[in-house]
Formats: sequence, structure tokens, C-alpha cells
Amino acid sequence: MNDTVETKAYPALPSTPEHVGIIMDGNGRWAKQRGLPRLAGHRAGVENLRRILRAAVELDVPILTLFAFSTENWKRPSREVQGLLRLLAESLNKEVDELHENGVQLRHIGKLDPLSDTLKKNIREAVELTRHNDRLIANIAFNYGGRREIVECIRTLIQQGIPAEEVTEEVISEHLYTAGLPDPDLIIRTSGEMRVSNFLIWQGAYAEYYVSSVYWPDFDKDEFYKALEAFNGRQRRFGGLPAQSATEA
Repeated sequence: MNDTVETKAYPALPSTPEHVGIIMDGNGRWAKQRGLPRLAGHRAGVENLRRILRAAVELDVPILTLFAFSTENWKRPSREVQGLLRLLAESLNKEVDELHENGVQLRHIGKLDPLSDTLKKNIREAVELTRHNDRLIANIAFNYGGRREIVECIRTLIQQGIPAEEVTEEVISEHLYTAGLPDPDLIIRTSGEMRVSNFLIWQGAYAEYYVSSVYWPDFDKDEFYKALEAFNGRQRRFGGLPAQSATEA
């Protein structure tokens, strides 16, 4: 996280979202524009993670959830999937010590089942090493799907014998991968696509959404700041009305 020195000053914003989710999209199209193989785009996307983690710290965003690999991504060509798994293993080995030194707490959300024993071990060790850090919480959603998360939550509630009348929104939230964390205030999607793509579909019920036309490898601190600016221009109602409108009504 210390490979470049940030010199540009960014004006302080009135408020900063406590939790930002990012659907990191567009690696393949970024590579295609440059006549490169898709895996080169994924590698550029992984390298951009470092920049965005640093930007989150500098812009006072305390929690990031990054959508890296969905439960549906296993349908992609085997060569691409295996390349993504190698990139995950490489980045863990290369970055975890520095992330730890910089106070980043790594968490994994999703299922580890399909991964190799070595990769499972590396992920668990990275999570354990950084578990007490509090400068930034970075949830890496790898082999994650929002629908499957809810299905697993329901199965757990049934297995625990929780009576139907005791199942509340709070109980469900406590049994999701993000238990103990606030729901995202802002969800950003890069590459211009207007889809949720099965990401945090319970937690994001009242999140503000921001779509950037920029492909993920080029989504830098400037673009992140634009998203935070847009968030500050929103009026969050959570299904209600602004105080003045409610009074007038």
C-alpha cells in the first residue's frame, strides 16, 4: 500500500459512508481494448485493489466489501477460472504482510469449499493474522452469492431450531456473512453495467447505488472520490419522507 505517494488534496466531504461495497467489473473489457488476454485484465484488477484499499483509508471509509468472484463465475472457461485462483494465491502471498502492517483487517465472505486445501489455508491464515487490525476492514467476497448466502442463513436458523415467530430482520442479519457489520451505505459498480449481480442483496436493500463507466483497473482514487461526492448529494429516506416534506404533509 506504500508503492506511490499521493499528493493531490481532496476537499473534505460532509459525510463519509461507513461501509462501501464495490462490484469490481470490466477487467475483461479493459484487456480487450488493449489487445490483451482476459487474464491480463484480471491481473490489472488485482493490482488496483491495493490502490483502492489505500484510497479508502485516505478518504476515511472504514469498511469495504469487494466483489471479487461470484458463485456463478465458476461457469467461465476453466483456464480463466484457474488463472483467477492463481492470482488470488499470488496476491495473498505478496500483499498480506504489508496489509497487516498498514492496519487492514482482511475478512473472507463466501464459501471456501471448492478451493484447494492450500488456498483455504492461506486465506484462513491471512484472516487470522489481521483479525485485530482496525484501520480498515476489507471483506473479500470470493465464491460469494447473495441468494446462496440467504439460503444458508435459513438453513442455519432451521438447524438451530429458532421458532418462526422469533425470525426477525435482525436475526437474519446476525446469521449472514457480514454479521456484526453495518449494512453498506453505498454500493459502487464499475464498467457502466446496471446490474446488482447477486451482490449483498439483503444488506444492500437501502444502499445508495453509484455506477461508474470506468472499467475496474482504471477506477482510481479520483473516481472513488466522485462516488463519495455523489453519495453526499443523495437524500436517504429509507422508505420514508424527508422531515420537511413529512411536516408539510
